[in-house]
Amino acid sequence: QVQLVESGGGLVQPGGSLRLSCAASGSTFSLYTMGWYRQAPGNEREFVASITNGGNTHYADSVKGRFVISRDNAKHTATLQMNSLKPEETAVYLCVYWSGRLEYWGQGTQVTVSS
Repeated sequence: QVQLVESGGGLVQPGGSLRLSCAASGSTFSLYTMGWYRQAPGNEREFVASITNGGNTHYADSVKGRFVISRDNAKHTATLQMNSLKPEETAVYLCVYWSGRLEYWGQGTQVTVSS
């Protein structure tokens, strides 16, 4: 089992920035991809960004140019730098860890964008 713990959520004003972190522990793998999804009340879970072992990144169109995902392979952590945040991006942000067919999810961290 892989355990994921997210941190860094909170309240931010529109146009502001937040930095989310996700730490993986337990039976981690040498080859894995980490990513972020978000889910707002009443909405389906939405892909935000992902990053592979080799550092290849993928972003949802809605966050390109504003969000940056990075990782530390040695520490099994992933970070999501979110800039120019919008009120409609208020959601629970969830970390996900993939290795082969295995998939693990964190509990999520709340991000609220409001003045």
